[in-house]
Amino acid sequence: QEQLVESGGGLVQAGGSLRLSCAASGFTFSRFGMGWFRQAPGKEREFVATIDWTAGTTVLADSVKGRFAISRDNTQNTVYLHMNSLQTEDTAVYLCARARASGPRRSLGAYDYWGQGTQVTVSS
Repeated sequence: QEQLVESGGGLVQAGGSLRLSCAASGFTFSRFGMGWFRQAPGKEREFVATIDWTAGTTVLADSVKGRFAISRDNTQNTVYLHMNSLQTEDTAVYLCARARASGPRRSLGAYDYWGQGTQVTVSS
């Protein structure tokens, strides 16, 4: 069955960097757009980044533009979130998700499978 497993989270100081990975299995990864979302305690899940099936188009939330990037390796069935210049407000559980279609998508409803998430904590 479809499965998404995130890794790479951890504790980092403000200004630091992390790279999150999301390993996909159980479906033809290269046919679907993928996304990253995050959820902080007491807050709603919010869009972070999305990438289309060919990696030709990416979209980032305004709050992370210039600091984060999304990429994918269709030979490894993996999508990545590269996070630089991390800020304390980036602290959250980060989740990857599969879009229902091949293109990039911003809304939660456009995604049908979700990973369990990986915790990112940024200390000041």
